[in-house]
Amino acid sequence: MALAGDIVNAPTPVAASVDSRPKVEVDISHRYGALKVHEGVRFGVQENEFLCIAGPSGCGKTTLLDILCGLLAPSVGQVLIDGERADPKRHNISFVFQEPSTLPWLTVWDNIATGLRIKKQPEAQIDAMVADIIRTVNLTGFERYYPHQISGGMKQRVAIARAFATQADLVLMDEPFVSLDQPTRERMQQEVLDIWQHHKRTIIFVTHNLEEAVFLGDRVIILSAKPASIVADIPIKLQRPRDPLSIEFTALRAHCVRLLQEVHVKGGGAATAP
Repeated sequence: MALAGDIVNAPTPVAASVDSRPKVEVDISHRYGALKVHEGVRFGVQENEFLCIAGPSGCGKTTLLDILCGLLAPSVGQVLIDGERADPKRHNISFVFQEPSTLPWLTVWDNIATGLRIKKQPEAQIDAMVADIIRTVNLTGFERYYPHQISGGMKQRVAIARAFATQADLVLMDEPFVSLDQPTRERMQQEVLDIWQHHKRTIIFVTHNLEEAVFLGDRVIILSAKPASIVADIPIKLQRPRDPLSIEFTALRAHCVRLLQEVHVKGGGAATAP
């Protein structure tokens, strides 16, 4: 009988086909003056993959997202999207922030449609996409409400819906549920999966919550403290919907926790994925 914390049917990395080039390729190091933030961070993300990146507070996760979207140039290395340097002028990159980023003078409908209108999509196409995503994120009936008239969780749904509406090459999510209460957070996690399954996108989701990472991700990358390096890259082969109370889920979460604890004890360095 397996106990909580044991690895049950632990997933092992699957070698990608030589013809399967990742949608996103990352190979960077970064520093601010004498402060090393990232040291040799290298990974790839396949098209439509849901990748979660977890790590201790202050390890540079948000800085990594700034580098991934092309807003900040790494000190060393590069980020490629479809084989080209990440460039917000060339690539369609959506960003969901920790706090809701709704535009207060626009309705829920118009907030979600903003990116499509900036791209000058036909109005009929905008209407069809917005209506579909509103149904997916359970905002039907709130289309004409303004941000001040809806809850914080609903505002974050609007921001997420807007990110998916634009047919993004890459969706970056920076701890978008960190300020929500636990029941709302759990509901939002499932809604993100629902919208991702209906509108497949390549997602990089940053969190310090390991249970959230295991619940959401196709893979979980764990970063060390500064200078951040990759401690482990763990494929999550659990079927969806996932049960956080199952033996398999609990075992994977416990393994991730142990990896972070080992990093704190040793002061950094790589650990072996199961």
